[in-house]
Amino acid sequence: MNSDENRIAELEAKVTRLESIIEKLLDKIEDLTHQKNSRNSSVPPSKDENRPLKNQSLRTRSGKKVGGQPGHKGTTLKMVDNPDQIIDHKPDFCNCCGNDLSNRSAELLLKRQVVDIPVIFPKYTEHRTFKKTCSCGHQNKSVFPENIRTAISYGANTQATIAYMHTRQYLPFERMGEFFKDVCNLPISQGTICNLLNGFALKSQPAYDLIAERVSNGKVVGADETGIKVNGKNGWFWTWQGKFVTYVVFSKNRGTATIDTNFSQGFQDAVLVHDCWASHFRTQCRTHQLCIAHLLRELIFLEQRFGSNWATNFKRILHEALELKKNLNQEHYKNTILERDEIKTGLEDLLESPLPENQKKLRAFHKRMIKHKEYILTFLHHFHVPPDNNASERAIRNVKVKQKVSGQFKTENGAQIYAVIRSVTDTCIKNGQNILDAFKTIAILKAE
Repeated sequence: MNSDENRIAELEAKVTRLESIIEKLLDKIEDLTHQKNSRNSSVPPSKDENRPLKNQSLRTRSGKKVGGQPGHKGTTLKMVDNPDQIIDHKPDFCNCCGNDLSNRSAELLLKRQVVDIPVIFPKYTEHRTFKKTCSCGHQNKSVFPENIRTAISYGANTQATIAYMHTRQYLPFERMGEFFKDVCNLPISQGTICNLLNGFALKSQPAYDLIAERVSNGKVVGADETGIKVNGKNGWFWTWQGKFVTYVVFSKNRGTATIDTNFSQGFQDAVLVHDCWASHFRTQCRTHQLCIAHLLRELIFLEQRFGSNWATNFKRILHEALELKKNLNQEHYKNTILERDEIKTGLEDLLESPLPENQKKLRAFHKRMIKHKEYILTFLHHFHVPPDNNASERAIRNVKVKQKVSGQFKTENGAQIYAVIRSVTDTCIKNGQNILDAFKTIAILKAE
């Protein structure tokens, strides 16, 4: 090859590279508008009017008036039959003539009650051991209860309240200490709070292990994960949950290593519901269900971005499937469902439709849907399988609230302590249990 041919080859290669760069730049230009928005100015995202959002609410107006709806049961404050204190207000003299009425009988006219919280003072309980000498000469010594190990320690109520404030009210340690000092007249340092939470997590470990077992044996398991900062470094909170249990774990890894560590056998008999994160497809399970809410939000973005009729038709099919799900009872799943077959046929026809070459994001979504098409409508084949992964998002969203209120976790151990106690918290909520009462039961246990 002579020098001219080499030069031509170099120029052709350069042209190819430039064409690739130009194509990427055109995609970027398509993302932006000539008007100011949050991407090219100081305008906040909430003021963007010309940029399609990738994550939009799927809520629509219900048409109902604001406030309580007809049939809603209120929680009006009610009087009690046996109040703790009764204060009588009787007239002692006549307002007309001034005569003394103190010795006259009084007739009850009206009564009103005030409910209040008494001033809280810490209660100190002293435990003592004794010895007795038998006639045989042997000295018999009593022992302290198993949970009384130091000269002075905090009781079960205090431990349970700290765990409750940490994982249900999301308070930082400093504000917890302030609460105990100002409200309970019981100063507790942040270091002590940390130690008490560590001990409480150890006592919660049997319940945590039982929750993991219940999740692994479930028929429907939802999975999700979210990022979190731990001492300035990226970490991840994962959740696997069912109707009555929630398992949360902290990990430095967002891949399959976390799944293998916690559920190495997967969920053999379960339908795994998730948001299409690649790692979940490597989990052993009966089958999968993609989160329809996630798909709808993506389709809204693609519809607005490209004005795509294909995205609009996909949305319509998913809404038809959701509406059908609402009208099916458990008996329907034992028979042929014609509406379901029609929806599946419509979806298959739509996925076979060609798309414009220049709409790369739309084509990428299309390709992903073809790859996972058998997992889009799983919920129409199983009564207990939900069409979305909202329950898992609710189970993990509290981590973001905790971070917003309390700031980042300082240590990985602290993050895992939160995961353990939060798993118990969320499981109590799902079973209608009083969280604080459950925590008091755990607090009196012996740490393993």
